[in-house]
Amino acid sequence: MSTNSTDSIKHFILVHGACHGAWCWYKIKPLLEASGHKVTVVDLAASGTNLKKIEDVETFSQYSEPLLEVMESLPPKEKVVLVGHSLGGLNIALAMEKFPTKVQVGVFLTAFVPDTQHKPSYVIEKVDASDFELIKCLIRPSSLFIEDLSQEKNFSKEGYGSISRAFVVCTEDLTISLEYQQLMIQNSGINDVMEINGADHMAMLCKPQELSDCLQQIAAKYK
Repeated sequence: MSTNSTDSIKHFILVHGACHGAWCWYKIKPLLEASGHKVTVVDLAASGTNLKKIEDVETFSQYSEPLLEVMESLPPKEKVVLVGHSLGGLNIALAMEKFPTKVQVGVFLTAFVPDTQHKPSYVIEKVDASDFELIKCLIRPSSLFIEDLSQEKNFSKEGYGSISRAFVVCTEDLTISLEYQQLMIQNSGINDVMEINGADHMAMLCKPQELSDCLQQIAAKYK
């Protein structure tokens, strides 16, 4: 039984990375819920159990539609903790841009973190080529939507840039290297940095309790 007060209960929205789905949070969701929090997991378009095929998803906005629909459906005064893993960092950035008043904090779990100075594709284009190939061939066929993202406007200071951001570093990540995680942190104006020692790219599977603790510690700082 949770001992959390009403004020300390958070609504976490967990967003998976490329080629994955809502299933990847199956260890984290019950841990957060056991602490009294509300948790929503999302299958992005052509991901997980979503029936669309990636060939029918032409833009990053279309890929993000399931997340944007959840954000749109939130009660007017509700604010959420958005958590994006890997490519999901760009999905939550888009949600932060479109719904800045509905987000308490955006948490980037060893994820791509955009800034407001470059095109949204910038952080993907700078990743090591071997990492890029690994990301593309993980579970279910997906896309990084680089061409589409390179034509989009920069995220704005008034939208995405106005929201507090945190980053969870995974020290043994071979998909997004520790060095590249640190470069993105320095480049993007992250407010809080937490580290999970020994965690690989899939921290939600290999270090679920540590990740749950990190997310709750971050969320507790914001109202």
